[in-house]
Amino acid sequence: MIAEGFQIVALGKHERAAFCSGVEALDRYFREQVTQDVRRRLTNCFVLTDVVDGVVGYYTFSASSVPLTALPERLSKRLPRYPVLPAGLIGRLAVDSRYQGQGWGGLMVVDAAARAIRADPAIYALIVDAKDDHAAAFYARLGFQRFTGHERRLFIPLSEIAKRL
Repeated sequence: MIAEGFQIVALGKHERAAFCSGVEALDRYFREQVTQDVRRRLTNCFVLTDVVDGVVGYYTFSASSVPLTALPERLSKRLPRYPVLPAGLIGRLAVDSRYQGQGWGGLMVVDAAARAIRADPAIYALIVDAKDDHAAAFYARLGFQRFTGHERRLFIPLSEIAKRL
């Protein structure tokens, strides 16, 4: 449940100039690049807004795939031997510095999971590429697991998220 006065919506004509997560690459992408990527259908962008202060955070979401060989054996041995499995990619996720540490990042991950669960195409897992160790730790606290051989690429099967919702 999202707090009153807050909503997550598709990127529109939101004021983005003042957004500051403290990670320049994420801020610059949100200010300068995301609209072009959405227009080219490379990603979708969803914005968490507060009716008082505007943009609280954002995330991008697109189709991806998971190589079966990248999953831990305890999971892959129970799956069909398809070379890749369908996935949803949270490419970027950022929360404005005024709102960090309040659970908004986790809420946006749950929103992405809910969209993936509702999607007509089947999606096995959510994938994230953490920008740094701090971000990787954030996703790990949410239940994401590291891919075999990758420090900052993590995933969580949607079946695990569905159990928690």
